[in-house]
Amino acid sequence: MQTIDRESVGSARVAIVGGIHGDEPAGVRIVERLADELDPLDSADRGESDGDTGSEGLVRLILANEPAIEAETRYTDADLNRAFPGDADSDEYERALAPRLTAELQGFDAVLALHTSHSAPPPFAIFSDLTESVRRTVTGLPVDHAVDASGLRSTTLDSTIPHTVSIEVGRQGSEEAAEFGYEACLAFLRVHGALADEPPTFSETTVVKGSEEVPKGGGEPHVHFANFEAIPEGAVFAEDDVHTHRVDEPGVVPILASENGYDDIFGMYGRVTGVLKPPGEGDPRVYPRDGAED
Repeated sequence: MQTIDRESVGSARVAIVGGIHGDEPAGVRIVERLADELDPLDSADRGESDGDTGSEGLVRLILANEPAIEAETRYTDADLNRAFPGDADSDEYERALAPRLTAELQGFDAVLALHTSHSAPPPFAIFSDLTESVRRTVTGLPVDHAVDASGLRSTTLDSTIPHTVSIEVGRQGSEEAAEFGYEACLAFLRVHGALADEPPTFSETTVVKGSEEVPKGGGEPHVHFANFEAIPEGAVFAEDDVHTHRVDEPGVVPILASENGYDDIFGMYGRVTGVLKPPGEGDPRVYPRDGAED
């Protein structure tokens, strides 16, 4: 794990994590680019030491899974984003890495974890605990949708580290993902006061509640609907030689829909539950809206 600390223009302590999965190069490129462009941390004047989480503003950039990054593989022993909170004594590299990464993020006001996938655009955010900081991040990112993953896995970074949002920045290996993710990181830094090159912007964000994974069997896979596209009642979302997944109720949309992105699932089902409003426009909760099932 590589940790790079940079100056924040404000008092917020924020972190950006790339390389949780070693075969997702966009996050690595974005972290390295930010490390080159942001002002170095003057630790001598601050009297800071490695790992300090005092009151001074800070931008922490992390390349999480260096062996997997080097090998250009998702993980070496276990999926890091399924291994939290981890076990420092584990023989599995990622399971032992998880508590070390957790320690590097303790006490931060906001964390953004970068991901890509084989799923089609658009980019979207993911959160598990809707704090005020998370509301600020989600509505400040240039995305239209955010997935509420609180009912799904409890072993991901965003389900374990307070004030964390994950973002799917685009298709794995694409130049568009690296560029979009970089701009998203700048937006993240602006909305938390760590970057003052231009004012932050906020917008209402549609929230989709993740409900269940859609299993894949074997043979030739077919997916018939894109991310966040409403699946008509009675329509087949995905199928292969083992499964035919027909949706029997209205209001269901796919999340991370992909034919070949995962070995065991086609993606997930979700439902639009409402909108998240920008800071200053009510409480940090999801507000129902008319047509929430569109």
